[in-house]
Order: sequence, then C-alpha cells, then structure tokens
Amino acid sequence: MGNYKNLEKLKFPIGKFSKPDFISQNDLNNWISDIEIFPTNLMKLTQNLSTEKLNWIYRPDGWTIKQVIHHCADSHINSFVRFKLALTEDLPIIKPYEEAKWAELIDGSSDSIKPSLQIVEGVHARWVLLLKTFKEEELKRKLIHPANNKKYFLDEMIGLYAWHCNHHLTHIEQALLNKGKFNIQEL
Repeated sequence: MGNYKNLEKLKFPIGKFSKPDFISQNDLNNWISDIEIFPTNLMKLTQNLSTEKLNWIYRPDGWTIKQVIHHCADSHINSFVRFKLALTEDLPIIKPYEEAKWAELIDGSSDSIKPSLQIVEGVHARWVLLLKTFKEEELKRKLIHPANNKKYFLDEMIGLYAWHCNHHLTHIEQALLNKGKFNIQEL
C-alpha cells in the first residue's frame, strides 16, 4: 500500500485539482496569473536541457520531460479551443482526445521541444488576453465533457488549467531532481 501512495504522489505531486465551493475574484486573478507565467516558467526550466535530460521520466512508467512539454502544447491548444467554443456556442459538447496516444506520435516524442514551447507561448498569449476580459457572464458559460457528461463552467476551467500548468511544471522539476531514475524498492 505504501508503494501505491508514493506512486500517487509522483503522479499528482501538487495533489489533484479541487474546485473551491466559491470561486473568488482573487482565485481567478491567481489562476490567470499562473496561466500567464507558465510559458516563461516552462522555458526557464527547460532551456538548457540536453537530449539525455529531455528523456528523463518524472515517475516509473511516466512520460519523459519532452513528452510532458509536447503534451502541454497539445492540451492547451485543445483548452483554448474549448474556451472559444463555450464563448460562441450554447453549451457545446467538447471533443476529447487520447492524450496518451498523442504522446506516442512522432511530434509528441520528438527531442525538439522548440516548436511546442512556441505553441505554448503563442496559445497562452492569446488565451490570457481573452481570460483577462471575462465578465461574470463569460465566466458562467458552460461546456459539456462527454466522457462523464458533466457540465463545466469556464471559471472552473480556468482553475483546472492553472492547476494543469503547475502540475506539469512540478513533473519536470521532479524528473530533474531524481535525474529521471526511480528505485521501485523506495516507492
């Protein structure tokens, strides 16, 4: 049982996202700030990594650093589109994607992280521009995720993606701290 708990800690080093019962303006400001500084933080953390380090994993059977970076580009493109759908359509049903399979594609496992960093930088610039203009009406727009048929408000989605940014930054830090090596006996 200890192994499972330690593996869960490696999977979710900052814990799982938990939506507050009441989302304050302060919460929104902090979350938007996290989304805004993510590209800079990601670039600082990865700018001088060798190919060897880009191939370090953050947990046993986890993604490599480069896959985490490519995943963030993929995920945040999808999120940006989902926000725009929710703003322009009445209760859209979003399209899920197989993120683990995307991570195995050549562009999701490439040693060249520059294109994904550029995507993150560009998407976040446009996304934050949009987020900073939201009024209460936009924050309460909804979308439906078909995997669980749940409705999500955009204010909640802002928090989820701020968490997502910090979640994956911590994964990269974890891989670097452990030099991509994990002793299963220690878990």
